[in-house]
Amino acid sequence: MNEQEFSELAAGHALRALSDADEQSFADALAAHPEWEQAAQIDERTVALLAESVAPVAPPPTLHDALLAQITNMPQQSADEVSDVASAPATPSPRRWGRILFALAASVALLVGIGVGVSVLGSQLTRPESVVALEQIESSADAQQASIELESGATATAHWSPSVGNVVLVTDGLDNLDAGRTYELWFVRGAEPVSAGVFEADAGKATALLDGKMRAGDVIAVTVEQAGGSPSGQPTTDPIIVIPTA
Repeated sequence: MNEQEFSELAAGHALRALSDADEQSFADALAAHPEWEQAAQIDERTVALLAESVAPVAPPPTLHDALLAQITNMPQQSADEVSDVASAPATPSPRRWGRILFALAASVALLVGIGVGVSVLGSQLTRPESVVALEQIESSADAQQASIELESGATATAHWSPSVGNVVLVTDGLDNLDAGRTYELWFVRGAEPVSAGVFEADAGKATALLDGKMRAGDVIAVTVEQAGGSPSGQPTTDPIIVIPTA
C-alpha cells in the first residue's frame, strides 16, 4: 500500500465509513508505517473540529430542491454502459469514497454553518497543529507537565498526556537564531536520542509539537542544530533544554 492509498483509508476511518475489511487494511498499514499516523490524526482532528465548531441549524428549504435538481440533471448511464462498468476491472478503489466523503462533509458543514459558525470554524482550522494538540492535552484527564528555567531566564514547559499520545513544548525567552541554525527537539531514551522535529522561536516564544510518540521515562531535550536539523540524526551540540518526564 502506498501513502495515497493510506490517505484514502484514513479519511474513511475518520468518518467511520470503512468496511470491516478496509478497517483491517487501515490498521495493518498503520502498524507497518507508523510514520503515517500523524496524517491520520490530522483527519481525525479535522472531523472533530467540524463536528464541534459548527452549530447545527436547519438547512434552507431551497437546499433540498436544489440537490434534487442537480441529481435529476446528472448524466444517466445506459444499460450497456452499466454492464461495461460492471465487467471492467475495478481500477477506481471504493476507498476513494472516503476521501470524497471527507471533503463533502467539510463542504456541507460550511454550508449549513453560514452565518452562525463559519467564522468560528475558520479560526479553528487555521490554528497551528501544535496549539490544537496542546488544548487536547490540557483537557485530558491524565495531562502532565514539567518546567525548567534556563540560566538566561528563558523558560520551557513540556506538556504531555499518555491518553492523547502527544507532547508539546512551550518556551518563552529563547534566543532568535540566525537563518543558518534551528532548534531541534529530541526524545532521549536512556542513552539514545531520537529526533522529534525542529522549530523556530518567534520573539523568544514557541509552541512546538514533537514528532512521534513519547514513551514512559523519555527525557525531552532541545539542541541548536544547522538549518533543517542535524544531518546525521544525532545531536551535534549539548542540549540547552533537558526536561525529565519521570
